[in-house]
Amino acid sequence: MAELRFTFGTMGSGKSTQALQIHHNLRARGLSTILMTQLDRREGRVSSRLGVSAEAEVVEPGTDLLDLVRRRQQSAGSVDAVICDEAQFYDPVQCEQLARVVDELGVDVFAFGLLTTFQGVMFPGSARMMELADSRTEIQVEARCWCGARATHNARFVDGQQVVSGQVVVVGDTGGPTAGEVTYDLLCRGHWMEGAKAARGAQLALLQDDEARSDDQPARSGPVEVDPTAVPIPLQATRPSSGEAS
Repeated sequence: MAELRFTFGTMGSGKSTQALQIHHNLRARGLSTILMTQLDRREGRVSSRLGVSAEAEVVEPGTDLLDLVRRRQQSAGSVDAVICDEAQFYDPVQCEQLARVVDELGVDVFAFGLLTTFQGVMFPGSARMMELADSRTEIQVEARCWCGARATHNARFVDGQQVVSGQVVVVGDTGGPTAGEVTYDLLCRGHWMEGAKAARGAQLALLQDDEARSDDQPARSGPVEVDPTAVPIPLQATRPSSGEAS
């Protein structure tokens, strides 16, 4: 009997590697598979940090996955399995379509994804997968926080500072920080919560500072109009001569 299997883990735990391994093993036995992804590091491919990759169907927000698999069955004659990478980005309705692929078409579905966002809450797609899947498995490859403890939370950094606000879906780098770029790292719960508390405190301080400003002072979030006549003439710095005291 076909099943919907959802496998989840943190960044770097090997989700894409396992998806590619299943895809390879089934193809090696002559079975027909569909490999899917969304917002992967490489457009139109599932790629692993180990360097392996394979061509994949790109799942768009409006893609009907049940219809896609049904059409592939009609054109190819059969589909034995669907392997879905980056499943956390799928719409909940697409997760329901994958459940229908299992129930109505008799096709196994292997889905892989992150469980929680950088804000510490579940992705809508992952939450729906947890609700619908026949089996739910956490990858046991343990990543480590910088302190050496087990890493359980994905953290987003902007200019090296942890943030807890912003769009949920922002494709960033998992390497070292570069000014102006979004990066991600893995933290233990304790250090994630410590950074999240500091980030919320900084945001609250900015809001309180804006509210404390008088009406004639510009807020941080709005444009500032400058009166050119009110701008002082800049002073010109000169280097003292050798006979002058510095």
